[in-house]
Amino acid sequence: MLHTGIAWRHLPLELGFGSGVTCWRRLDEWQQAGVWEHLHHVLLDRLRAAGQIEWTRAVVDSSHVASQKGGARTGPSPVDRGRLGSKHHLIVDGGGLPLAVCLSGGNRNDISQLIPLVDGVPHVRGRLGRPRRRPERLLADRGYDSDPHRQQLRKRGIRPEIARRKTQHGSTLGRYRWVVERTFAWLHRMKRLLVRYERRAETHEAFLSLGCSPICWRKLRGTN
Repeated sequence: MLHTGIAWRHLPLELGFGSGVTCWRRLDEWQQAGVWEHLHHVLLDRLRAAGQIEWTRAVVDSSHVASQKGGARTGPSPVDRGRLGSKHHLIVDGGGLPLAVCLSGGNRNDISQLIPLVDGVPHVRGRLGRPRRRPERLLADRGYDSDPHRQQLRKRGIRPEIARRKTQHGSTLGRYRWVVERTFAWLHRMKRLLVRYERRAETHEAFLSLGCSPICWRKLRGTN
């Protein structure tokens, strides 16, 4: 379903389950139990053990997705002629590995999710010593321009490198920020994430968390 966007009722019963409704219930139960988030965290642990997480910098951005049925955490999008939609908010390491992701309404400002994203990065284990969760620097575009938020990042030991509004382009941050756009492209190749079909935010978040795991797995295998 994640890759093809197929409807629950069209899932082939040859896979061995009773019905598409059964699969939906399992997805929901496992989401409530934290299975998909835990899977993502386990893969991050293994990536750190392999020395494949770049902590020198992290990048944040958001991407709008249309919502077919409305529901929680949707809103009129200012970039899609007021159509109903949601936003995926993503923080990645310097190489584009997804560290944390969250969902909001399409009318929410990017800056509103900056600190929740940063605080959503798990304690990544995999090596001796204390777990790691903070990058050294955080890069973001003008949508995140806020001095109070810069101060909050500094309190967390993170150096903010955020473009300022009403300044000329050419800050050179773009040479590093492109990795988050590539990760969004990887996520949205999964058709269940390209358009939001679920009314319940928790169900869409399940697919969103699950979508981060193949990206981490491919990096671990050296196939990204």
